[in-house]
Amino acid sequence: MASAAQRALAACVILALAGCNRSAPADNTAAVAGPQGWLAQLDDGSDGRDWPGFGRTYGEQHYSPLDEVNPETVSRLGLVWSLDLPPGNPATGPIAVDGILYFASGYSVAHAVDAATGRLLWTYDPKAPEASGHKLRQGWGSRGIAYWNGKVYIATQDGRLIALNAKTGKPVWTAMTMGKDDQRFISGPPRVFDGMVVIGNGGADEAAIRGYATAYDAETGEQKWRFFTVPGNPADGFETDAMKMSAKTWSGEWWKHGGGGTVWNAITYDKDSDTLYLGTGNGSPWNHKIRSAGKGDNLFLCSILALDAKTGAYKWHYQINPGESWDFNAAMDMQLADLTIGGKQRKVLMTAPKNGFFYVLDRLTGELISAEPFVTTTWAKRIDLKTGRPVEEPNIRYEDGPATFRPTPVGAHSWTPMAYSPKTGLVYIPAIDLEATFDDAGITAANWRRTPGMALDYGVRVDIRPPAGAKTLSYLVAWDPVTQKAAWRLPTPGHFNGGVLATGGNLVFQGHPDSSFTAYDGTSGKPLWNFDARAPVVAPPISYRVGDRQYVTVIAGMGTSAGLFGPLLAQFGIDYRTQSRRVLTFALDGKAVLPAKTPYVAKAAPDPGFRADAAAAGAGEGIFNIRCAVCHGGGAIAGGTAPDLRTSLAVMSPDIFTGIVRDGTLVPAGMPRFEELTDKELAAVRQYLRTRADALRRERP
Repeated sequence: MASAAQRALAACVILALAGCNRSAPADNTAAVAGPQGWLAQLDDGSDGRDWPGFGRTYGEQHYSPLDEVNPETVSRLGLVWSLDLPPGNPATGPIAVDGILYFASGYSVAHAVDAATGRLLWTYDPKAPEASGHKLRQGWGSRGIAYWNGKVYIATQDGRLIALNAKTGKPVWTAMTMGKDDQRFISGPPRVFDGMVVIGNGGADEAAIRGYATAYDAETGEQKWRFFTVPGNPADGFETDAMKMSAKTWSGEWWKHGGGGTVWNAITYDKDSDTLYLGTGNGSPWNHKIRSAGKGDNLFLCSILALDAKTGAYKWHYQINPGESWDFNAAMDMQLADLTIGGKQRKVLMTAPKNGFFYVLDRLTGELISAEPFVTTTWAKRIDLKTGRPVEEPNIRYEDGPATFRPTPVGAHSWTPMAYSPKTGLVYIPAIDLEATFDDAGITAANWRRTPGMALDYGVRVDIRPPAGAKTLSYLVAWDPVTQKAAWRLPTPGHFNGGVLATGGNLVFQGHPDSSFTAYDGTSGKPLWNFDARAPVVAPPISYRVGDRQYVTVIAGMGTSAGLFGPLLAQFGIDYRTQSRRVLTFALDGKAVLPAKTPYVAKAAPDPGFRADAAAAGAGEGIFNIRCAVCHGGGAIAGGTAPDLRTSLAVMSPDIFTGIVRDGTLVPAGMPRFEELTDKELAAVRQYLRTRADALRRERP
């Protein structure tokens, strides 16, 4: 029989592993011309004064050419200022333009801060939780923000794309990017290019979702184009020839399941060819046998799509996992570079998606140049360079019983971005090494039904765990994209590590869940500097210049999917209620200090009225796993994205618990409402949580 700890970790697999109202135009007085203009700063070859996009530039390299901070000076790097943030998601990428730092924390609450002093200039709260309804049941808030011509762009959980005046924080225009009551949501950062702003959405793990991305006029919010990533019902006709083509690769009545293929994260723009690249998500549901009768490649799931940036017209595609069956989506960041391969300079797109292979593609044609595993990869023998298809291991589609493999739906690389340094020629990947077993015994297309109301339903039972005997579950990997080999590989704390920044000073910055924020030598991997952030650091750092001084900024605190696997994070003592969430900004000779951190150990309060009831607790566990574990953690062991309910006093009161869970009293704080749960179901969930609290009391009297 599995231990309580094993069952708690196993429960984690239920987690997600994933109109236009115009007002007056903005004051568009920001400088455009010249090498220092904000527009020029979006070019990959710009001087690095600003960090105006999620990956700094169009090419999403997460690289700053600034070199004042380097191996010789980094020992002098110190904290200049910090800014405390309220509860809510802090795992978000900031931007910096003309000495102002912009970021959207929590549920897309936008902030503008003087980058040199830390003085807060303005905030704007779109009140997304209150507007989200069922969309609040998945996703953890904004991972990023964008800038174009005097405006800052945020995308909200409920589906709004909002342009704010960068000087005042006042809304300029708002566009609703999805149906008000459909079951999509947004957590990814918008991207800007050529006077347009583009955004996708997520939700395919929880509902019948058909993926798409939409481009809007950056000045007015007018919709310019929309590209669907999977075909809809053939009876309704197809929007484009690309959808007509893709429908030939689907079977059954796929449109009733939505299909999936959401553009929830990765978007990259190539200015030279005026091409926009979309990285698409997994199928909905994951099980190919249910989704598409086990037949067909299911374009454009798990694909890199190249579109004409002006019109959204299809150019080419490369599918990473045809007929995807494992949540091996291609939505991890895609980086552009010019590399010399085989004696020829190639314009390439590079990506390290969930499936564990590092891909190098010709970004003009979509030709696969090379693909090799950057972590232990057991689901496929190799990628066939002639066909571009993986050579899969037997039974990997769990057609003849359970299939065990590495990596997992968590990903060999998750949403936290990698970085490419033109200086070293290396890509620095925050890599993950876990193992999964998939089993769909007894689950068929005839008997599977999606749970209503945005609940996690994959069409297959999934167990994710550390590999047997593994002591290291994550790495920082320096990868040579030309030779397709690791230059160096360092173990990192925990199972999930932070986004990466590379600099012209030959440094690589990365944070970790143990509260360390570290600078490494880009060539050797030697740690050169470390800062105790007094909080986990998973957000991507950025670097920029104000005056003659180089700054490095990162936002500390646990958020988004990084906190899903509570049992694997318990060693770090991360608590939703008490953890610090801070903007941290560093420069040479900074002297600021942080207050001491009070260690946290989860302890359950006394519950004298508790009486064991295994049957009720078992029923409650099932409800908790598909409704609640996505935020509160498998086995009710939270990892910092939501409160640890084993320690909650609210669980002891049926009235307070019902008010929160069914009536929605904490919706403004990000706790969704589950109005469909009956009194009996609520009582079962309470019994499960009180049982888990009782186990904690026995462990820690």
